[in-house]
Amino acid sequence: MTNAEAYPISAIAPPLAGRAVASQRWSHLVFLHWRVDAALVAPLLPEGLVPDDYDGSSWVGLIPFVLDRATILGSPPIPYFGSFVEVNVRLYAVDAKGRRGVVFVSLEAGRLAAVLAARTLFALPYMWSRTRLQVDSGRYRYTSTRHRDRSLHTDIVARPGFDAVIDDPLADFLTARWALFTSIRGRTIHLRNHHEPWPIYRADLLSLDDTLLAAAGFVGLADRSPDSVLYSPGVTTWFGRGH
Repeated sequence: MTNAEAYPISAIAPPLAGRAVASQRWSHLVFLHWRVDAALVAPLLPEGLVPDDYDGSSWVGLIPFVLDRATILGSPPIPYFGSFVEVNVRLYAVDAKGRRGVVFVSLEAGRLAAVLAARTLFALPYMWSRTRLQVDSGRYRYTSTRHRDRSLHTDIVARPGFDAVIDDPLADFLTARWALFTSIRGRTIHLRNHHEPWPIYRADLLSLDDTLLAAAGFVGLADRSPDSVLYSPGVTTWFGRGH
């Protein structure tokens, strides 16, 4: 499979096949992305996947946001345990059918119950961390420190702009992702999601102190400026069954 044979990128999500099994609200997202060589990404992907490239590069994302209003199988929003700040390191991949999706290398979350549930049900590499968002004078500061290893941390300060991003192929490539891949008991699973098109704005990264990227295998990446910095106020997302 090559990128040329993959499904086209679309800012409009295709409908889910069947009933949604869960939903979440994602708010105040900052998308930090760096270009990297595909050779660094390929070993980190589940079996049967290849790096999804754009403009001759693979991309690594460091993305903090607020997750809340989580529901399961039509339940009311789950209080407390379904609301926390998350920070994830993610990659982009294509499977043999041409389906595109996200691969998470790590996900920091502030609720232990959510961490255990995601690891058990979907084999996602969630880590229990002390996570926080502070908003002051238009600046968004996200911090995360892993409970069992304080050396694994991030401190991101970003300022959203007012320029909306419209018809930008790179922004669509990095944000219009309608599935994730995960490996469960040796089998690579494709798990679909659906939400309205992202409202996306340019943003400025004011400071970054991060060791999560290096821990994911990208040593030195946090020492240089990202190649793309975007912000979204958020969307509500629904998830389908994996297959």
